[in-house]
Amino acid sequence: MAKTSALPKFIQLSEMLIREIAAGHLADGARLPPERDMADDLGVAVGTLRKALADVEAKGLLDRVQGSGNYVRHRPAVDSVYAFFRLELLKGGGLPTAEVLSVDRLPKPDGFARLGGHPEGHRIRRLRSLDGVLVALEEIWLDGGQRDVIAMGDLSESLYHFYRHELGLVIASVEDQIGVDVVPDWAPAAFHMKPGQTAGYIARVSRTAAKEPAEFSRTWFDAGRAAYISRMGKG
Repeated sequence: MAKTSALPKFIQLSEMLIREIAAGHLADGARLPPERDMADDLGVAVGTLRKALADVEAKGLLDRVQGSGNYVRHRPAVDSVYAFFRLELLKGGGLPTAEVLSVDRLPKPDGFARLGGHPEGHRIRRLRSLDGVLVALEEIWLDGGQRDVIAMGDLSESLYHFYRHELGLVIASVEDQIGVDVVPDWAPAAFHMKPGQTAGYIARVSRTAAKEPAEFSRTWFDAGRAAYISRMGKG
């Protein structure tokens, strides 16, 4: 079991703010605290915070007014690292982190033939947390033709970030089926839910802009700690 490579600190801060805005914890038009106070509260350098705020501004979620402050703007859809990560704490929001359990190259299971053209796939199993609270267990399959070998240390906290920057693979859309399922028998002791226990369940197909399936994943989550949230923009 190993932690994945952490995203740069300013991206972590940016993603935290984006998820806090989406969850409604930061109201539209709200003024953020002064940058030095905010940096002190978050335990980061002012320069790191300013890079994060610049990223949030570039995504259209912040107005930075010289001499006045930083003001929140709500938008329904944002191209962020965790744009497709739809589990949130019950109170809303929460910064996702990951802990890799295993990465194996194996023959694809039945029904995965359309996931690329290679007979083998990379199977990634992970634990997922929100603000340090363990909420989910994941199994992800990626086509073996994307790369010969994927090691634990290759992966970042966000697989989609890894796909884009290391494999040149961009996930443009996802299809989720939500329900319940039992926790699988390979769940580690570190996961607080035991094998056979009923959990929330997400079966996902991730697709490229050409609508080709690029990834299959299964997620078992603790509905007592997290909820599946999908926010839609106005039509």
